[in-house]
Amino acid sequence: MLRRLLIFIGLILAVVLMFKYCEFKKEDDSTTIDSAGLIQQQILNVGKLIVTEGHFAEVVTYKNKEKYLMGIVSFDKKAVIVVNAEVTVAYDLHKMKYDIDEANKTISIVYIPKEEIKINPDIKIYDVEQSRLNPFTGDDYNKINKSVKANLAKKIEKSSLKSNAQNRLISELSKLLITTSNLGWTLKYEGKVIKSDVELDQQIKL
Repeated sequence: MLRRLLIFIGLILAVVLMFKYCEFKKEDDSTTIDSAGLIQQQILNVGKLIVTEGHFAEVVTYKNKEKYLMGIVSFDKKAVIVVNAEVTVAYDLHKMKYDIDEANKTISIVYIPKEEIKINPDIKIYDVEQSRLNPFTGDDYNKINKSVKANLAKKIEKSSLKSNAQNRLISELSKLLITTSNLGWTLKYEGKVIKSDVELDQQIKL
């Protein structure tokens, strides 16, 4: 009788331990799934449009001379051009491409889109001087518009607008770096393991 009781108790303990083991395995599995899910969620959070705005202003003088009779007679036209331009530098991270390797707990950023620069100038023309033989035409306005945008493009290159936009890009991608590090994953960009914001910044600027 005692032997049967001990065998019965042993069976109950074995069943209890088996259930405990199964629950432990389920908890382990759910942890793995949660890690991948958190990585995916962070990518969704990072995948947005980053826009950095700037304002530029300039005043230029447009001049043109039409010559007649082998340059003996000329007719001038000129105008003062006042330009106020809104400029945006944007990174559309919806276009970012990546690979997730759950087995090796690695996320690889394959492609980061180039910055998109948009120039929206407000051009006003003042103090117009022209003659009947050299009036302002549509061609003049096209030249003015083209010249204004070319000058603004040079100013943007010399300004901090693009570097500020890139800093915002690094800041967004750093959130992904923090998440992967905290979960024990590895972040790569173009095949190189990224361990810090500095390395991320250096790789993107290459």
